[in-house]
Amino acid sequence: MDNVISNGIMGQVIPYTDVTVSKLIFAVIILIAGFISVKILVYIFRRGMQKTKLPELTIQFLANFLSILLYVIVFLIFLKSLNFDVDSFVVGLSAIIGLVLGLGMQDTFTNITAGIWVAAIRPVDTGEVVTVNGQTGKIKSVSIMSTELLTPDNQLITIPNKLVWGSSIVNMTRMPTRRVSVDVGISYSSDLEKAIRFALELTKGHPLVLPDPEPAVVTTELASSSVNLQVRAWTNTDDFWGVKNDLTAGIFEAYRREGIEIPFPQMDIHMKETKE
Repeated sequence: MDNVISNGIMGQVIPYTDVTVSKLIFAVIILIAGFISVKILVYIFRRGMQKTKLPELTIQFLANFLSILLYVIVFLIFLKSLNFDVDSFVVGLSAIIGLVLGLGMQDTFTNITAGIWVAAIRPVDTGEVVTVNGQTGKIKSVSIMSTELLTPDNQLITIPNKLVWGSSIVNMTRMPTRRVSVDVGISYSSDLEKAIRFALELTKGHPLVLPDPEPAVVTTELASSSVNLQVRAWTNTDDFWGVKNDLTAGIFEAYRREGIEIPFPQMDIHMKETKE
């Protein structure tokens, strides 16, 4: 009796379709198994690619592309198990894609092509700090369509790949060393030679400043209210911000201690008394 009821339920046709309950359950099982298989295959693919000399950015891009392709295949198998005419569906989808391409999908394929070039040429890589299209942040990922930047204050910026590939890219962390520049102005009444000497001694004495190229202090401008100096020192890229902060604070303290005036805008207010 239970077998009869079970067979009756499993063989029941879902309203408005010609799909039986058993076929639907089988299709759902295929869909779930397919999704799990995709994750396993992509994981195996990523682990295998990591053993090569390809950069992480390229591996990530290829893994994302493979994942999308496999998910499409799983979805088509799911439809096929429900007796959908997949061949006609694919032909119809191709026609729709062709029509949409003619109406404005050029940008989509431009982004995909740009993403391939970014992954292949690698002007940016995961974890590098860059300025792209006016935005500055650390590269989080490069997908098929877009590039994600993480700003220092933890904002996520998504930029279409065509804007990444089509604009100038400033890579701040690609090179092993960088030059730290600290601008400071002193008053015209201060001793210029003394100011240069103290800034240079402070810079050369910093443990993270590289001896080659040698640090320098140059006079950059005779401004309206100050003589402007620039302290230049080379350091490892990872130490850039720490060295810049140390030199800026150190020069300020040294100049204040030695009586070297750093001018700042001032306003004189004259009050005039009037008799009633």
